Amino acid sequence: MDLKDLLSRHAREGRIEWIGLRPARLAPVDEVRAAELHEDGLAGDHHGSGGKRAVTLIQAEHLPLIAGFAGLASLAPARLRRNIVVSGINLAALRHRIVALGGARIEISGPCAPCSRMETELGFGGYNAMRGHGGWYARVVSAGGIAIGDAVTALGARSD
Repeated sequence: MDLKDLLSRHAREGRIEWIGLRPARLAPVDEVRAAELHEDGLAGDHHGSGGKRAVTLIQAEHLPLIAGFAGLASLAPARLRRNIVVSGINLAALRHRIVALGGARIEISGPCAPCSRMETELGFGGYNAMRGHGGWYARVVSAGGIAIGDAVTALGARSD
């Protein structure tokens, strides 16, 4: 088996666990059960500017790690200000790949670095608690609806 074959194998598909919209800069995140993903990002999210950073995702599996590094008992996804929490599939393994996300298609572009707000949100050391666990940004390949419980499935190599 060669590296290309290994990179295309996933034990299972993932699942959308949480969706959040940021209606304005610094405004509280609105948790929703479903949303429309357009080329410029999620409808109702102020940060949707299109391009390779149209939407942000983070692993559900990383939330307990970030909480632990920050000295917190638990961590609500809204505090991290990412748009979508997924579980069951490794987002890092999907970089530069087309991914079905509910009725939409995205391409995972690159890692999200934590912002300095995490120091305020998570407390002293919050910035470093997120390093390496800040999630991923993605561009929208084709628009569509997404909802909690929808599958997250690797489809193929980048579209260019």
